[in-house]
Amino acid sequence: MADLYPDFLRETEALERGVRRVVGVDEVGRGPLAGPVTAAAVRLQPDRIPAGLRDSKVLTANRREALFHEIMAVAEVSVAHATVEEIDRLNILRASHLAMERAVAGLDADHALIDGNLIPRGLGCSATAIVKGDAKCLSIAAASIIAKVTRDRIMVDLAQQHPGYGWEANAGYPTKAHLEALLNLGVTPWHRRSFRPVHNILYQENSITR
Repeated sequence: MADLYPDFLRETEALERGVRRVVGVDEVGRGPLAGPVTAAAVRLQPDRIPAGLRDSKVLTANRREALFHEIMAVAEVSVAHATVEEIDRLNILRASHLAMERAVAGLDADHALIDGNLIPRGLGCSATAIVKGDAKCLSIAAASIIAKVTRDRIMVDLAQQHPGYGWEANAGYPTKAHLEALLNLGVTPWHRRSFRPVHNILYQENSITR
């Protein structure tokens, strides 16, 4: 299958319908065992789109970082999070949508292009869900880059506070090294207690202490 390159067609169609403020929205951090889930909303200017925007997952870390700075320089950007506490209380899907809603609210959007197949219920504007939107839509690709770089930086900072889990490299995802560290070092306040590997360790600890 050939690589997909995102375009500006969906944004242009919305603008031609008279929609004034069109934003792309994406989130990162549903799968990790630790840290927040982070969402970004980006409103690109049609005549100032950085070259080389792609889904953040297909870019190198250096390329993502360079594009992050380019996007921040030419676009309107809003970043928001849902906390570990919110993830555990609400569930990860609802927490991801909450982060998206917060990001969109920061840009006073008229229409949001959402990565995925579901539209968050509290957006406050019309929206279109686009499956694999980060590979198809330039605004969503830009949002994916902003969200990814922002969350990775958060996890690097948290790794300095809680060394040994490898968050600076694994961003909180359940790698072998992270799972081994959970067993050896225990659960931090930044771990998602509703996620099975973390829950199981806490359950074992509680069983032992009893």
